[in-house]
Amino acid sequence: MGGPPDAPAPDGGGEPAGEGPAAVPSAVRAPEIGHHPARGPVARRGPADPVRVLMHRHRDLCERAVDPLEIAAGLEAHGLTDRTAARYRHRDVFSLADELYARAPGAGRHAPRATAPAPDTGKEARAGWMLAALLPGAACLATAGVLRLTGGVLGGEARFAVTAVGTLLVVLGLRFALRGGPLRVPDGAAGVTPYVCWLLGYVVYGDDLLAQVISGGPDGHWTAAPAPLLGLVPALAPAAWCAHLFAVHARRRLAASHGLSDFGSGARPLLLGVVALFLCVLTALLFLAGLGHPGQGGGLLGPAALGVLLFLARLLAVHGFPEPAATGLAAACAVEVAAPFLVLAGRLPGLDLLARPVDAVVMAAGPGGVAVLACGVAAAGLLLHASVTLTRASAHAPA
Repeated sequence: MGGPPDAPAPDGGGEPAGEGPAAVPSAVRAPEIGHHPARGPVARRGPADPVRVLMHRHRDLCERAVDPLEIAAGLEAHGLTDRTAARYRHRDVFSLADELYARAPGAGRHAPRATAPAPDTGKEARAGWMLAALLPGAACLATAGVLRLTGGVLGGEARFAVTAVGTLLVVLGLRFALRGGPLRVPDGAAGVTPYVCWLLGYVVYGDDLLAQVISGGPDGHWTAAPAPLLGLVPALAPAAWCAHLFAVHARRRLAASHGLSDFGSGARPLLLGVVALFLCVLTALLFLAGLGHPGQGGGLLGPAALGVLLFLARLLAVHGFPEPAATGLAAACAVEVAAPFLVLAGRLPGLDLLARPVDAVVMAAGPGGVAVLACGVAAAGLLLHASVTLTRASAHAPA
């Protein structure tokens, strides 16, 4: 009688909280009890730091890098883009690479950032590879000068000996020049020497050979056209300088960019400008060589297309894309090899259709039109490929 009717029994024998219809929910529980159930789901969630996951995934790249740009190039090579970087809470790949570089331990933390070589070392290295790039052209011009000055004095065997010695010096000069400097390809690059030899041989003898085949030959004696070769070999020096110019400015552009798309939009005009500059210098050299040998050669278009093709192939190989370079050179060789064989096959009964494409090209542009078509199309293909691959950050990763 005198106590509250709804008070629970002192020994807890009344209705437990939370089980009766009038029970109060967890609001009556102690605060420390109410937080325990929420800890399980939080612990089972995904990682709160996605950058750490990415750093573990590319641990080797991050630890051996001596520059954030090297990490950015490696991430791009693995398919990571600026849009993907947003998943890691960064505006672009370069910002993400900076954080990875700052987080990852390694010897590269104390290494200087590779922005430019030391002034003295850079000048000495430039002087070295520029001098080496001039050697093949000097040997080629010296051989041509000796043959021209001794015309009518030396016999056939002596002239052949002079030509053989000059060719050997040019080949040795080319090997020496291409072993260093901006035209040096990484070790293990696809070999393209047979393709280059065929293309250079065709530019000297190909037009006359094709003309003889079309006229019913070959007669066995082909007239050489040395003028294109005298313009192409000295062009190695401006090719090396243009490759150096592209590499230096692309590196600077990469350091100043704020995203992969920003770098690509700046590197593409740079590539086109370098190719145009080399084409202008090459055309001038071919024109001067043609003045010294008037009437020999089928014009400037074929040798100019070949020069641009060789330059683009070497540029792609230097920056880590030797397979497309070899494919472009092989395609040009295939067209030049197929042209005389198609004409010969067209002489067989019922197969005259095979020779019609070659006849059409020769009628429209002369025998030199085959080289223009072969090298021009291949060079256009390599330029299109280079405008995509050489405008990526991964093509300019620090050495």
